[in-house]
Amino acid sequence: MKTDLDLYTDYLISSFSQTSSTGLSNLLDKAISHDDVTRFLNQTDNSIKALWKVAKPLIRQIESDDGLLILDDSISEKPYTDSNGVICPHFDHCIGTFVNGINFVSLLYRNKNVQLPIGFELVVKTLQCIIKTQKECWRSTRTKNEMFRDLIRCAYQNAVKFAFILCDSWYVNAENINYILSIKKNLIGAVKSNLEVALSKEDRAKGNFIKISQMKLNPGDLKEVYIRSVNQTVLICKDVFTNKDNSEGELYLLCTNLTKTYQFIISTYQERWGIEDYHKSLKNNASLEKSPTRTPQTQKTHFFASLCAYIKLERLKINEKLNHFALKGKLYIKASQTAFQELQLLKSKNQIIFA
Repeated sequence: MKTDLDLYTDYLISSFSQTSSTGLSNLLDKAISHDDVTRFLNQTDNSIKALWKVAKPLIRQIESDDGLLILDDSISEKPYTDSNGVICPHFDHCIGTFVNGINFVSLLYRNKNVQLPIGFELVVKTLQCIIKTQKECWRSTRTKNEMFRDLIRCAYQNAVKFAFILCDSWYVNAENINYILSIKKNLIGAVKSNLEVALSKEDRAKGNFIKISQMKLNPGDLKEVYIRSVNQTVLICKDVFTNKDNSEGELYLLCTNLTKTYQFIISTYQERWGIEDYHKSLKNNASLEKSPTRTPQTQKTHFFASLCAYIKLERLKINEKLNHFALKGKLYIKASQTAFQELQLLKSKNQIIFA
């Protein structure tokens, strides 16, 4: 018996604690050695091409011309692991500080209530000295916007059927928009209220730009505007929503398809939140954050295997009609029942009974 991707992903899904080479060996009563698991982690192809090979069969079953690509990044925290470039400090915008961990950009395909990772890139950094301050810091040689375009290009070259790319304001810029338009696709993304636009071709030629927050848009309004360095016009709209604390929030959206309605843009962008469910399931149900691996190669393979475990969970979700957390809960109940039965046998063997 040898460790392979199928066995390792089964281990990631069925585990409820740390996932280590020794842990898998013990689970199988030493049918494989922990050295065999370590060899698997060191030698397995963990590239984007390998992920596409795993995802492709299901993608071809569910894809359609109105499918969606969703792109976002997340951080898998590893506070007690030494920094090495794969794991290192990254700024977490949610909490406003640096955290130690793996920063990754994911490309998700979403259609018919199924969503699958079809591309990813880890933000790998090197330790560099800042000349001005004479201090060392971790920096990546690639920007996330470069990763954005490369991941979309890869999906396009793989002939994945999709209509729109959904993303947050970090990725909505002229270079990305121009690339998406060049491949005859469209984007719906959030934009910041200080985005400057021109209301006509003449205004753009004269350099008369205003912030979209000055346009006095109402929910339901669509405005065709020009943004810098993009030749064609785009649509801008505003959504007003209520937060959990009953305060009001505003969301400005940009759409490159001029034929779409306000309601279409709002409802389609809401599909973007599926990637947040993906991040949550990846960390909680596919053991992304539970590996004590120490080297960049083993850390990359474990990350890759977690993505494959997510795909396996998505297949089970379709067949069993249960979400990932319900599937994991079902496994937990079975594990608890087995542990309870084993305890009864031990009590009986040792004649331990409380009156």
